[in-house]
Amino acid sequence: MWAAAEQTPFSHLAGSEFPIKNLKLPKSFGYGAATAAYQIEGASTQDGKGKSIWDTFSHLEPSRTNGENADITCDHYNHMEEDVQLMKSLGIETYRLSISWSRIIPLGGRDDPVNEAGIAFYNRLIDTLLEHSITPSVTLYHWDVPEGLYSKYKAFLNTKEFRADFERYARLCFTRFGDRVKSWVTFNEPYIISIFGHLNGSLAPGHCAEVGTETATEPWLVGHTLILSHASVVQMYAREFQPSQNGKISIVLNGHFYEPYDETKQTDIDAVQVRLEFYVGWFGDPIYLGKDYPAVMKEYLGARLPSFTPDDLDLLKVTCPINGFYGMNHYSTKFVRQLMDLPAKDDWTRNIEESSTNSKGEEIGPASSMPWLRLAPSGFRKMMNWIWDRYHLPIIITENGCPCPGEADIKIATDDHFRQRYLGLYLDAISQAIYEDGIEVQGYYVWSLMDNFEWSSGFGPRYGIVHVDFQTLKRTPKGSAYYLQETFQARRNDQTRVEERP
Repeated sequence: MWAAAEQTPFSHLAGSEFPIKNLKLPKSFGYGAATAAYQIEGASTQDGKGKSIWDTFSHLEPSRTNGENADITCDHYNHMEEDVQLMKSLGIETYRLSISWSRIIPLGGRDDPVNEAGIAFYNRLIDTLLEHSITPSVTLYHWDVPEGLYSKYKAFLNTKEFRADFERYARLCFTRFGDRVKSWVTFNEPYIISIFGHLNGSLAPGHCAEVGTETATEPWLVGHTLILSHASVVQMYAREFQPSQNGKISIVLNGHFYEPYDETKQTDIDAVQVRLEFYVGWFGDPIYLGKDYPAVMKEYLGARLPSFTPDDLDLLKVTCPINGFYGMNHYSTKFVRQLMDLPAKDDWTRNIEESSTNSKGEEIGPASSMPWLRLAPSGFRKMMNWIWDRYHLPIIITENGCPCPGEADIKIATDDHFRQRYLGLYLDAISQAIYEDGIEVQGYYVWSLMDNFEWSSGFGPRYGIVHVDFQTLKRTPKGSAYYLQETFQARRNDQTRVEERP
């Protein structure tokens, strides 16, 4: 499916040497923007909101978040109408948002009180979106579990308790919002929740070997909890809500694509597939295929990896066809090589090393302001092929974007040519995947609508297509916002020329 002549270019992807082709997209192809509640809402204690693990993590001393927090951030909670009007002016058709669990159930538990003020906010948001002809796509969980549940039983580390509390939370959302919301996501990026939250500790709740948590087993238990909680909620939605609400539900998985560090070494060639199975197959195989974990994971991890019971496998088999789409978050591509030395006891990659440079010293692509995030559209196209071949579900690109080098400078921030080139090349890759590879890709949601609190990096990296002055909260659309508005109109009308915007 992938033309051999197009497999090799990794570097010099910017500038005239690698021009945007402005390839066409289907007229029905959807254009959206995405955000997460904790990153943009602010109003951390307003109107009865409870604490989440991110409210706790971002206030630790010494700081784990660059000395910053999201108590105010973009203050979307109090600027919601303005933000929806801005989306409308920029031609955004779908808004992927997340709900703050602790805003609507402050303590989080299945027997805990509901905060009607939080419910009212999300009702206003959904209604305002629909009044502006913008489709809401709602993520139930984007990393901000209520602190009450973490304090009570460590959240994901107690599968039984978490499943029950997540089911109650999801049922509340389906009941209060499902008459208008027709697209649901259970969890955003379970890989990140498991590894970054419970192994290297860079994200909340910050579990890592340095603080004495059991990193050899915790990430796999967390992943297990997320898979089964997802399946339980999908089954509930299908039985109790889908017949009358006619919505669709799925999960969002992230993943890099990989190329062999040394293309002459079979071990590095094999490492590509292994890394993809440890990253994507870990969740994708049980959820989308109704199968056990990939064999390579079971063989390597042994008793570290929890086992599915017969009842669990029955649930996965029943719910796998209910998932209505593959939610794909993708940002970049890396090289991988198989290491031969003794792995750490909590190794999570099968001793595979990732890098941005291969054995010849070639870079995978030009770097954004985040060294790991490189412009590599050929890897994006290959990733769509890998997902389609394995799961054969319609794909929605639920997150894709980048921060520009030097974007702290307001002029670079608004004249964001690097981002425009990145977005244009990645949209070209989608067109090639659709028309040349036969993949069903239904839509694209840029990350992110606006600059926001970038988790442990604080307010440094700016991924937004709208610039936010975090002192005045003024919103200013960047060149990329207008570029996307114009390029989607042109590509879906099969026009061929869209200039980068100053």
